[in-house]
Amino acid sequence: MRGLHQLDRSAAIAGIAALGVLAIVPVLFPGNYLIGVLTVAAIYGIWAVSWDFMCGLTGRENFGHALFIGVGAYAAGFMNVQMGWGPWWSLPIAMLLSTAFALLLGFPTLRLRGPYFALAMLSAAVIMQRLMLIFWEYTGGEEGIQDITPLIRNHLHYYWFVLLLLGAITFVLSWLARSRWGLILRAIRGDEATCLAAGIPITRYKIISLVISAALAGLGGALYAHYQLQVSPQLFSIITSITIITMVYVGGMGSIYGPVGGALLLTLLTEGLRDVGEWRLMVYSVLLILIIFFLPNGFIAPLWQRLRATLRGGQ
Repeated sequence: MRGLHQLDRSAAIAGIAALGVLAIVPVLFPGNYLIGVLTVAAIYGIWAVSWDFMCGLTGRENFGHALFIGVGAYAAGFMNVQMGWGPWWSLPIAMLLSTAFALLLGFPTLRLRGPYFALAMLSAAVIMQRLMLIFWEYTGGEEGIQDITPLIRNHLHYYWFVLLLLGAITFVLSWLARSRWGLILRAIRGDEATCLAAGIPITRYKIISLVISAALAGLGGALYAHYQLQVSPQLFSIITSITIITMVYVGGMGSIYGPVGGALLLTLLTEGLRDVGEWRLMVYSVLLILIIFFLPNGFIAPLWQRLRATLRGGQ
């Protein structure tokens, strides 16, 4: 137990140090472009870690995570622009609406076996994207909702706010993943039938995990809306979900902290490849294939585990 405590303390210290470095980078290299890239990367980190908490621990992959992101973003835009509410109200409202969608879809679909949960979530996201176009009088159609009020007008301060939220969310979810709750979720992933035979209410655990995942995704969607100052139906697209899943796999599925690193790495990689023009997509795809093929457990999480083992061995 003592070694586990030291291990957790070292991870916390490393996480705080990483947040400190990320916070000071825009100060050392000032510029709105870098701040913008880092802000988007931090928001993607929230989306990735929220997906990993439910799907990475339980093994029930969600191909429609963009549904909760889009609901949160549109809730923020609609409440602010159409109803005139203050921007800070959008954060809890986005989380509540995303939670409602998770409950509505989770109760019937999480009881299904096989790929049906993933397909049901994917279908829900596609349907919601279509509805945003059908009811264009309220949603703005393809152009979406424009002129959303920013939460914090100073871009650097907004980045620090999002970064602080990312750190807090990662810490709490990491703590839950190491608790009895996380142990049960991993047991469900390993052998759902045995857990059911042992009397564990697996559906309740999966639904609550989905609710937590959806609420945080909705929060990230609202943060994205108030940073971009607009939302569009593209947030509901399968590309959004696939991008997040890719970040999780690159970071290390089921590790919680790994997807945060994966989100930062791939966002920075995408921006770094802008100079290669039309070759960017091919280079990006090849790098991802190499990482996934040769590093099936991800890149960030195993790298950190090796580094931590080395540091412990040297003590």
